[in-house]
Amino acid sequence: MGLKVLLIAGGIAAGLTSPALAQGCVRPGERAAIDLRAVQSNLMVAAIACGRTDDYNQFVRRHQTDLGAAHHTVFGVFRRAHGAQAQRQYDEYITNLANAQSQEGIRQGSHFCRDVAPLFQAALAAPNSTAVAALSEQHRVTNPLPISACPATRQAATPAPRTAQAQQPPR
Repeated sequence: MGLKVLLIAGGIAAGLTSPALAQGCVRPGERAAIDLRAVQSNLMVAAIACGRTDDYNQFVRRHQTDLGAAHHTVFGVFRRAHGAQAQRQYDEYITNLANAQSQEGIRQGSHFCRDVAPLFQAALAAPNSTAVAALSEQHRVTNPLPISACPATRQAATPAPRTAQAQQPPR
């Protein structure tokens, strides 16, 4: 119960601010990692609030390798966007993510545990991390990080090949 109170108090104290990815964007694989981490965080908040720690632990064990890889990928996004401040910004984001999800639980009140049950079922049944990441959008998992996709990279334009022009003799 103490961790639940801490999450709630932290959410109120943090005011739901979130580090921006200044001059940053996310690539498709990075977006999937962010979504996976958001689902994991939401399940962690629900596990604490709804007494589903066994389900959460089962989820983490099943997807442990992918969750670790997602952590490194998301941290890489922050490193690219924030350089030397990456660790602080990443820690702030993870805290704000849990706080925002906790606030959503508070907003839902007594319906939260009932409403999050299908997410637990789907996450436990998901065959891989790609399927878990897709649950973020399907279940409208709260994520306070403003995410913009990186523009598609273009191939460098190559100049048109020169055509041999017949030189006319001067007249």
